[in-house]
Amino acid sequence: MTFPALMTAMATPFDASGGLDLPGAQALAAHLVDHGSGGLVVAGTTGESPTLSTSETLDLCRAVVEAVGSRAMVLAGTGKNDTAATVAMTERVSDTGVDGIMLVAPYYNRPNQGGLHAHFAAAAGATDKPVMLYNIPSRTAVEVTPQTLLDLATEVDNILAVKDAVGDMAKASWLASRAPEGFQILSGDDKNCLPLLAVGGSGLVSVAAHLVGDDLAEMIRLFPTDPAAARSLHHRLLPVFDALFIEPSPAPLKAALGWLGLPGGPLRLPLIPIGDDTAAQVADAMTAVGLHPTIEDS
Repeated sequence: MTFPALMTAMATPFDASGGLDLPGAQALAAHLVDHGSGGLVVAGTTGESPTLSTSETLDLCRAVVEAVGSRAMVLAGTGKNDTAATVAMTERVSDTGVDGIMLVAPYYNRPNQGGLHAHFAAAAGATDKPVMLYNIPSRTAVEVTPQTLLDLATEVDNILAVKDAVGDMAKASWLASRAPEGFQILSGDDKNCLPLLAVGGSGLVSVAAHLVGDDLAEMIRLFPTDPAAARSLHHRLLPVFDALFIEPSPAPLKAALGWLGLPGGPLRLPLIPIGDDTAAQVADAMTAVGLHPTIEDS
């Protein structure tokens, strides 16, 4: 089993009252698949997963699976900061029709590597779906080391990939050179996709694909045969990559979606809308890549 080269970490649309907007989620999912994404990750960081209830997560997964059918792979983020809750959520989500599971490192607890290994092994054991680990120490306060990732990839049959938001190409290269055949390393940061491809990565779980998915798909496609053209696309898109993280994600993204008339809606606290200075920078970055934000309609 292979994860698609471009997957989008999908925003979760909410309605004006802050409730889950399932028709909006289905429309956004279809739009993303129409514009380069071979897979979608729902209920992840970009999907404001800490604010979603269990029932909302299950409803969201079912709705997105229904919307995209067999056109794209759907992964669900089920990682919590305790193992029992992660196992329970993984078991329940596995019955919604999703194609795979994404497991973030448990946050706040700061377990050691042995604890991380035990946590991921237990959670992966709760499903027969393929599992992608998510290594993002900037949010979890703990890094899954390359050795721990290698051990899990070798020992747990359904752990088949890692979403790498560490951004250390030496570590990624070390893992790529030793990982079992078929194990994938996908960038968790748009700006690091091209460097990661160069050291053995296989693709991207993207935020910017909400806005420039066709370009990202083309960049990844071009890299093996025309790296110079891929690099040119990367340079062109860099302002968008940066702009989407000026303030905590997905706040800039949700503003941009609204300006393009795409489903997104409000944020849930503790996230708040972006300020005027950020809005101007995001709009400028969008305009630079040929998008046409209509800020007054957001």
